Amino acid sequence: MTNADSPATPRIAIDVAATAQLACLLEASAPKPGNVSPGRPFADVCYEDFLASAAAIGGPLSGAGTRPLGQTIRLAVEATGAWTPSNTNLGIVLLLAPLVRAAVLEPAGGGPVSLRDSLRRVIGATSVDDAREVYAAIRLAAPGGLGRADAQDVADEPTVTLLEAMRLAAGRDLIAGEYATAFAITFETAVPALEGARRDGLSWNDAIVETFLRLLAAVPDTHIARRGGESLAVEVTREAQAALAAGGIRSPEGRRAIAEMDRVLRGGGNTANPGTTADLTTAAIFVVLLGGGFRNVGGPERADLRESEGGHDAATR
Repeated sequence: MTNADSPATPRIAIDVAATAQLACLLEASAPKPGNVSPGRPFADVCYEDFLASAAAIGGPLSGAGTRPLGQTIRLAVEATGAWTPSNTNLGIVLLLAPLVRAAVLEPAGGGPVSLRDSLRRVIGATSVDDAREVYAAIRLAAPGGLGRADAQDVADEPTVTLLEAMRLAAGRDLIAGEYATAFAITFETAVPALEGARRDGLSWNDAIVETFLRLLAAVPDTHIARRGGESLAVEVTREAQAALAAGGIRSPEGRRAIAEMDRVLRGGGNTANPGTTADLTTAAIFVVLLGGGFRNVGGPERADLRESEGGHDAATR
């Protein structure tokens, strides 16, 4: 499914890119309320578009350790555009690209290092050129409800580093906020939720839906806020809280609440689609998979994809 950028691409880079692709496939396949999943398309995008998008980003992500971050993001968005005209994965690419780069790059000075510490270095080293490439990728993807910013607007050429640009946008965009906080929501809320659900024996679909609901219940989705306003985003967060209070995916009452939530969110042209929450869920899936979560459920020990390569441990938080 992945394609190496060259015959010299290290095996570990291909494996990490494949892990990112699997995270995309698992997230798209889970029946999360208000999102596209098998048999539940939107008018302008279907489940198969997300499958094609997951396939498309394998090549660019497999080379994430060989080129600047911004370039990888632009290449992944361009590759996706060759398969689908809709914006299926801009947020996912913005989150996965630095995570993949962090996982494949050797740490400064060598030795064990956490994925999050490596991620901090990746984000901290971004440049104005990275911002320029990312701005181009965003314009190409053309996400809905983007609006205008007072400073460093995406329609203009940036004059600050990618990290600085993300810090400016952090108050209005959860993905930008992840860059500004070294992925605090991903590592501190989403990953523990997903790991806990899997330890409890939930299937991948159910564990992903539960993680998605916990994220949505914790913070209003900024994709909804951009398209439908802050009040709508807050209302959807309340609906997620109510669904969890009813038992969520773990009870008949909770499942009925989720089904009703899905019905409501799909009204009005999908304005209430929690797209950013889905992106954050994908990032959490990747982190859990990278730590061996696809094979090891319920045990304290987590296999590292790097063990067979003799590399450092990039999976511990």
